[in-house]
Amino acid sequence: MIQYFKNIEQQTVAVDKPESGVWVNVLPPLKQEEFSELSGSLNIPIDFLKDSLDIDERSRYEIDNNVTLIVIKTPTENNSFNESDAFYITIPICIILTNSQIVTVNSFENEAIKKFLNSFQKRHPDKKNMMVLKIFEKITTNFQDYLKEINQRRNLLEQKLYDTNRNVELLELVRIQKSLVYFVTALRSNELLMMKMVRTNILKLDEEEIEFLDDLIVETSQALEMANTYTNILSSSLDAFASIISNNLNSVMKRLTSITIILSLPALVTGIYGMNVLIPGQSWPHSFYVPLILSLIIAIIISAYFMKKKWF
Repeated sequence: MIQYFKNIEQQTVAVDKPESGVWVNVLPPLKQEEFSELSGSLNIPIDFLKDSLDIDERSRYEIDNNVTLIVIKTPTENNSFNESDAFYITIPICIILTNSQIVTVNSFENEAIKKFLNSFQKRHPDKKNMMVLKIFEKITTNFQDYLKEINQRRNLLEQKLYDTNRNVELLELVRIQKSLVYFVTALRSNELLMMKMVRTNILKLDEEEIEFLDDLIVETSQALEMANTYTNILSSSLDAFASIISNNLNSVMKRLTSITIILSLPALVTGIYGMNVLIPGQSWPHSFYVPLILSLIIAIIISAYFMKKKWF
């Protein structure tokens, strides 16, 4: 699906064709016919439009026939039905700059483009560089918001694990860890892209725009540091919980072993008295109570010993 938006008197207006100064937004479902039509009408290499279909596409920029392609990664919720997948993944957004239009291509719907659309009436389509930087800003803000949400979810799961050792919470922590791996990789790639854009100045940014991009690099670095910090904390927490579970298992096995010993020795006494051979005192009327009392005495003595050693 292809959308065309134009800013007219501080109002975002949808138009039917890619006029000059129009923002072209391509959303799923993505069709080959639409790619071919858009490539022909705007003189965009069709490979630039298809790059967004590769979810593993790295952050980079490329120039071909005065058309600039910028690929940057953005976070999104993972809608996979596989319960072992990460809660959040990163997907590429392709930003294509032609002589008179700016084109964004998304393989999935994402919050960054929605936020940019909501603020499009404040933008100046003739200032394409600033529009690109504003998209970068929305993406960086999204990373920070998702990281805060991940940290809150991690805290809640850890609180639950303090009270229980269920596998459900542990598996969800692993899914969070996978999400953080995606974020760290994408943020590092985005940071390198922005730093390279400052160094090469492919967009011919003015001083104000370069300063704004520098601020975005700082924000991206902070988000990357947050992601690394949360990853380290989560790894330490998982290791700690693994040790706690192992210690709990050892305690349970110790208790079960103690109970087995307590029951086995009285069983040995009763087994001896239950042999089908002549036993001294078997004709005594109260001989039944002898093995019973001996078993109880042995069980009490062993239990007291184990309690003293704190095996229970």
